[in-house]
Amino acid sequence: MDLDAFLGLLTPRGQKALAEAAELVGADPVAAATRLRRTYDASITSAALTQAALRERAKVKFGDDAARMYFTPHGLEQATHGEVAAHRVRRLASLLPGLDGLRVADVCCGIGGDLITLARAGCVVDAADLDPLTVAVARANADALGVGERVRIRVADAADVDPSAFDLLFADPARRTSRGRTFDPLAYSPSWPVVVDLLRRAPAACVKVAPGLPYDLIPGGATAEWVSHRGEVKEATIWTGALGYGGAGRLATLLPGGHTLSPTGAVAAVGPLGAYLYEPDGAAIRAHLVAEVADLVGGRLADPLIAYISGDEPVDTPWAVRYEVHGAFPFNLKRLRKELRDREIGNVTIKKRGSALDVEKLRRDLRLSGEKSATIVLTRVMDQPFALLCSPSRPA
Repeated sequence: MDLDAFLGLLTPRGQKALAEAAELVGADPVAAATRLRRTYDASITSAALTQAALRERAKVKFGDDAARMYFTPHGLEQATHGEVAAHRVRRLASLLPGLDGLRVADVCCGIGGDLITLARAGCVVDAADLDPLTVAVARANADALGVGERVRIRVADAADVDPSAFDLLFADPARRTSRGRTFDPLAYSPSWPVVVDLLRRAPAACVKVAPGLPYDLIPGGATAEWVSHRGEVKEATIWTGALGYGGAGRLATLLPGGHTLSPTGAVAAVGPLGAYLYEPDGAAIRAHLVAEVADLVGGRLADPLIAYISGDEPVDTPWAVRYEVHGAFPFNLKRLRKELRDREIGNVTIKKRGSALDVEKLRRDLRLSGEKSATIVLTRVMDQPFALLCSPSRPA
């Protein structure tokens, strides 16, 4: 979809085509295109069908708002989940005197998901993006959701924005190149050195990055927060300046519950396997807070380098999934196969951490049969490959 095709969707005729396309979501693509082409030209037909499909996909992130919004495929992929964006604004409100009238520079606004959340909270947002189509989509979204008067959106390079002229800098650097998604911060747009320079000049800043951002790239005095939504680590947020918590370093947050974990100085003991295995949430692992989770459940590490926690009691915590351990032994394919056969286990979930085994090959080699289910955990215990036979242990 190019800029002209998108602008055509905003006309009365384009809106009619989009409404008709929405009724065809899920239908055979060829039949849907043929039906629309009876009334509309190829450009409008393609744009309307693409937009209707993107709106359907966007419901996961944007809920009811998705039906009124506009998207590009890359923009939707990178856009912040609505619950995560709302959490970020709540944290801003807890750290700043007030958000009403707060002047925000959003230097890589994408399709506008974050700027809309900020504007709804009372902020006045000056937004920029390098891509004219993306800017047009963001403008249309701001207008569609009723915050157009609180935002200005323009085509501009983030490097040309003066963050010192605003109360808050917000950035969500693009993490795609012509070859697809990139995990190299130097290939972000703007690149990480440009982002760091903007942070240095901003009185307060909030930057969304990929969860795997190398720790040595986090600026000194900043706080990095890893956010997990329904068990999946969605992003890391770098807070600096007035939002840096005095350089608290690391936070982990669980959504939608809103639980936050911070360093306590806990040191995880190392000891034998117990009756229960705890798998910490990915946000706690990314934030190097496994010892804090171990402290919460009264557990220990079976291996000092592996983020599985072993315990003797079933302790409920939102910070870890708990399993009951029914068997544990040094990994041996023949023994594992026999254990499963003797227990009549024919359906397994295989999890691994610290193991180089190919899960799908192992599944084939097990030659499973039986009616019962189990979870196999492949890990290391004191640097020795182990297999654990487990079952999920439900909260009390």
